[in-house]
Amino acid sequence: MNQPSPSLSELNALALIVSHRSFRKAASELGLSASTLSHMMRTLEADLGVRLLNRTTRSVAPTAVGERLVARLAPLMRGFELALEEVNESRDSPSGVLRISASEPAARILMEAVVPAFLARFPSMAIDLKTDGRLIDIVAEGFDAGVRLGESVPQDMIAVALGPDTCFMTVASPEYLATRTAPVTPDDLRGHQCICIRMPSGKPYRWEFEKHGQAMTLEVSGNLTLDSLEIMADAAVRGMGIVYLPEHTVARYVRDGRLVQVLEDWCPRVPGLFLYYPGHRHVPSGLRAFIEVVREFT
Repeated sequence: MNQPSPSLSELNALALIVSHRSFRKAASELGLSASTLSHMMRTLEADLGVRLLNRTTRSVAPTAVGERLVARLAPLMRGFELALEEVNESRDSPSGVLRISASEPAARILMEAVVPAFLARFPSMAIDLKTDGRLIDIVAEGFDAGVRLGESVPQDMIAVALGPDTCFMTVASPEYLATRTAPVTPDDLRGHQCICIRMPSGKPYRWEFEKHGQAMTLEVSGNLTLDSLEIMADAAVRGMGIVYLPEHTVARYVRDGRLVQVLEDWCPRVPGLFLYYPGHRHVPSGLRAFIEVVREFT
């Protein structure tokens, strides 16, 4: 009796599970339930007659056989993707899904002009834009591209500028400053209510300053800690303290007078946002088209 041959969808699912070390994440990416994916893997293991995955109630990891299989299949799966991409490139217009990881402020900037223009020009394309405060490995997590500040872009990536240099601004509402002496140096912040942000790791974010080559990093304190940049800006507008945020998050509040910048000479400009993607992989036609639109708006 001939041994059943695994399907391409089963092998792709196995590779995703091993990549994510999670049934839930792999199932979400595939548009399946975790139970359906688990059943698919048990069927694959039964057909091959070997255990490919070690499962516990909290984790999943490949067996030695499973890891070797995924490693051997990786170039074949990539070749399959490239073959489909060649077919896609023969179309008059690219099609498919473009997956992008971005910080929340970066996603808002993309949504202002780039994404609407791209989808209007390429109606056969779809965009899956995921916001995340963490700096993730876009290759390991299955994204085509990421958007982050220039200083955070990994060195092995190709980066395309999404805008001009930027800065982090230290701002507060006029009402807050009306009853307090505005800080002149970063050390003066110790006497103020500062609205803090907690990083995804759980650690508080330190505010960074520089003037005439003198750098200073400060762990500020206050009675309010948040994890959303937009909510932090809103709290500052309400007079709840001083906040330290990217320019593109607070610029509109500064322009209309709801927030006032302090310590301006301590906030130097740094490289702005960049779209980045792996340089060692074939660039899909959809991503190339997206890059063209990005360049039109920068």
